[in-house]
Formats: sequence, C-alpha cells, structure tokens
Amino acid sequence: MSFEDLIRDIYQNIQQLEDRGETASYIPELSRIDPSNFGVHISTIHGDQFGIGNCYDKFSIQSISKVLSLILAYRILDHKIWDRVGVEPSGTAFNSLFQLEADQGVPRNPFLNAGAIVVSDILLSHLKHPKADFIDFVRTISNNTTIDYSSRIAQSEKEVGYRNVALCNYIKSFGQINNEPSDVLDFYYDLCSLEMSTKDLSELFLFLAHDGRDIASNKRILNERQSKRINALMQTCGFYDESGEFAFKVGLPGKSGVGGGIIAIHPDQYSIAVWSPKLNKKGNSYKGMKFLEAFTTRSELSLF
Repeated sequence: MSFEDLIRDIYQNIQQLEDRGETASYIPELSRIDPSNFGVHISTIHGDQFGIGNCYDKFSIQSISKVLSLILAYRILDHKIWDRVGVEPSGTAFNSLFQLEADQGVPRNPFLNAGAIVVSDILLSHLKHPKADFIDFVRTISNNTTIDYSSRIAQSEKEVGYRNVALCNYIKSFGQINNEPSDVLDFYYDLCSLEMSTKDLSELFLFLAHDGRDIASNKRILNERQSKRINALMQTCGFYDESGEFAFKVGLPGKSGVGGGIIAIHPDQYSIAVWSPKLNKKGNSYKGMKFLEAFTTRSELSLF
C-alpha cells in the first residue's frame, strides 16, 4: 500500500474516533480554534508529497517552534549551547519549576518552557534584530515567505503568561538569563506564535530527514552531527512527560505543540505533520498521537 492510500485509510479511521481531548483553553486565542480541524501532510526525501483534511490551513505551531529556535542558536554557538541547557528528559510538565533549583537554573532540556526561554535569551544576545532575523531564518530554510508570527496569539499568551514570567525571573536569579526578562519573554511569545500548515511543517522539517541538508538545493542547514543531535533530542524530549510513550508507540523523533500540531521525522525517509487541536491530558494532540501510532505500525517504518 502506498503512503497516500495508507494515510487516507488511517485518516478516515481516526476521524471517526471520539475525540476525548480538550483545546488549550488557558491560552484564550487557542480556545477559539475549531476543534474538529484535522489535517495530515507527508513529504519524502524522494520528492513525494500527500496531504489530507485541513492540511493547508495555518495554525499556531507553539512549542514546535522551539526546535527552530534551538537550531538557530545551535548554528551560532555549536557545542557551547549545552553549557546553557541540558539534554535530558525531564519527566515533568512543560512549564514546571521543579528541577530548576536543583540544577542551579539550567533547564533540563531546550524543549521545556524554561529551556526555550534560555534559548530565546541566547538569540536575543547574538542577533542584531532578533524578531526579524529569526523569521528570516525560518523563511529561508523553509523556502516559504508566507510563514509569519501571529501578533494576536503572542499577545494572548503574554496576557496569561504568569508561569513563564516566574520561570524567566527564577532562571535570571541564578544568573542564567543575560537580558531583561521582559524582553526575553516578548521574543519567546513571538516564537511560539508562528503559524504554518501541516504542509508547511512537513516541508520545513524535511532537512532533518536528510542529514541536515536542504532537499532542493542540497545546502547544509546543520552538519550531520548537529542534525543527529536535534533528532535525538526530539526523540527523547519532544513530548514533555509523554516522550517515552511517543517513542514506545510511534518510534520516531518528533515535537508537539499545544496548538495541536505534531511533526515527526523518519531519517532518510520522510517528514510527517499532523494537526488536531484537541489535546490529551499530557498536552499533546489526541488524534495526532493516535494517527502517528497507526501510521508507523501499519507502514512498519519506525526507528525500532
């Protein structure tokens, strides 16, 4: 069975499931999204593409953007970035303060809110025009000039981001934030507000299935070592305290966002993106997780 037939069949099966999730209502703008949206798109390193459902509708990718900000900071600092953020799974919620005291303000990994805030601080220190430079970077590596921030979503997050304020100030108290917390958080909210479709996402992340090289031009975005480590971090830390279950059931590097999106990578094969706004209790897309589990099981294509 081809990818197209397989995706269509699984999509129809998952579409009929009772969606037991809830939208991310703690961010007001995300609670206004139609919860019935469901889109899937795959891009392969051989140039094949297929999408179904709401695969062309843009949505807020939220924490998926943390991979992109990490990649840019990694290009700037290379291995020195790991002096600022760790590489271990947390076993705690994405906005937890629990481990910061024990680790002297160094976040356990870059995909926790605390870790992404530190990465934002790094970019703020090294980019002349952080907001403009970051979106230019994303547009360049995606070959897509339509990708942009959502000021509406960024403002919505800022208005309710008390926990992130606490995280940033707490990290600052350990000397692990160099810029003003308010500036770091403004940039962080912009990062999380990026909007894309599942088609945009699968095309953008395909370079991680191609040893860090852009498929169209063969230009390097990351070297092979860096690409391997980004994939490893997505495998072990991409789903917060559900990362182990995603590895167990899906078996691919991936990253989720509370906007309901998931991106997953099969090295040397494909990049696949799923979007369904209702989240499970761990904050990951309910239908997205179900779809990817069925997809790797039936295709017999995973890392394990």
